[in-house]
Amino acid sequence: MRLEAKLALFNALSKLLLVLLGAVVIPPIVSRVAVAHTDQRLHEKREEVLQLIERDGISAFVQGEEYADYNILKQEYITLTPLPPTPSGRHAPHPPRIFDEPRQVDNQIEDFRILSQQFATNGRNYRLEIGSSLATVELLTDTLRRMALWVLVIGALLTIATDAAFAHYLLRPLQRLIASKLQGVHHPSAFSYEPLETTTTDFRRLDDSLNETMRRVQTAFEKEREFMSNVSHELLTPVSILQSRFENMLQDPALGHAHSLKIVESQKTLYRLRNTVKTLLLIANIENEQYLRDEAVSVAAVLADVTTELDDRLAQREVKLLEDLQPDYVVQQANRTLLFTLLFNLISNAIKYNRWGGSITVLGRPEAGGYRLSVTDTGPGIDSQHLPHLFDRFRRFQAGASAPEGYGLGLPIAKTIAEFHKAPLTVHSTVGQGTTFSLLFT
Repeated sequence: MRLEAKLALFNALSKLLLVLLGAVVIPPIVSRVAVAHTDQRLHEKREEVLQLIERDGISAFVQGEEYADYNILKQEYITLTPLPPTPSGRHAPHPPRIFDEPRQVDNQIEDFRILSQQFATNGRNYRLEIGSSLATVELLTDTLRRMALWVLVIGALLTIATDAAFAHYLLRPLQRLIASKLQGVHHPSAFSYEPLETTTTDFRRLDDSLNETMRRVQTAFEKEREFMSNVSHELLTPVSILQSRFENMLQDPALGHAHSLKIVESQKTLYRLRNTVKTLLLIANIENEQYLRDEAVSVAAVLADVTTELDDRLAQREVKLLEDLQPDYVVQQANRTLLFTLLFNLISNAIKYNRWGGSITVLGRPEAGGYRLSVTDTGPGIDSQHLPHLFDRFRRFQAGASAPEGYGLGLPIAKTIAEFHKAPLTVHSTVGQGTTFSLLFT
């Protein structure tokens, strides 16, 4: 998963956790706020009533009986109740108290939040009660709760969007770094040393480190290619000289039969050495781009030449070669000789490691704006632990007397030619069933 996606997922989960936590914490807090708000309103109304009594006098409200006033929906009420005189004739005032208690209103019992206070005026004691229906409190609580949850959800969504946008903006230099300097760079010469535009110090350091590392890699790579090319050239001369000497020695009539056999065996070893040197030189020349890609080459035509070349080896091992190219594909900007070598090595390798009487299938199909060509054999397959090293030079995975001859350069040169034509070469193998090598031309 990409870093940006992980950050976005973390932000979304953290906001979801915040919403869930809010859903648990907000209701009791809102209930307390609604009750506190109701109590505050009751105190404010108490002050207003006492001010009216002080201004207009108690007689304006109480005419010897209890005064009661309800609103039309019976959600609020105010009562002024005369109290009997105390034995001492005095009133002991108490501070206002608030409590919940049911009250009967028009033959109906409702629960109210009640503020009660006793006071004295004109030498007589009175009780003031101001009540607010608990249904109103609950309605206010539900309203505040919904409002708080909506604000929390909308705030969480907005912060998720802003966090994702900021993370995208912040990580955009890293994405450009990966796209331009890491992905698709199979050769040091394809690396871009253009400085990355960013204000983030960490990304700047990473870009500088990559540039410096690739400069070192490119220097080492060029030295390796130069060394391989020089060594290959230098080795061909003594190999040719030794080959000529062996041929001259075989023409000597005084040479004994036993010595002749030893010289012939030495010639075979020298021949393999010469082929190895030529292969290394070919790889070096391809990597140094000393070949042209200026031809339009038909895959079917090259495959026909390869089949003709390998007919004898196919017949010797009784291996069937099945060709299925639908349709044929013409590789633009290609080198016919190198494509021949590429297919020759893949099919030759499939013959080497195939079972006796097996088969090889060459399949070609259009795919996603390109053309996929695959070579599948029915051999023993390759263990998964060997696949990452399959294209290493001089790496062989079979040992013993049954191992085919060679020095492990067939697949490396096939990989080099494939990269030269910008056609990725991949391998898939199942032990006991066979191996498939695939080329994707674009």
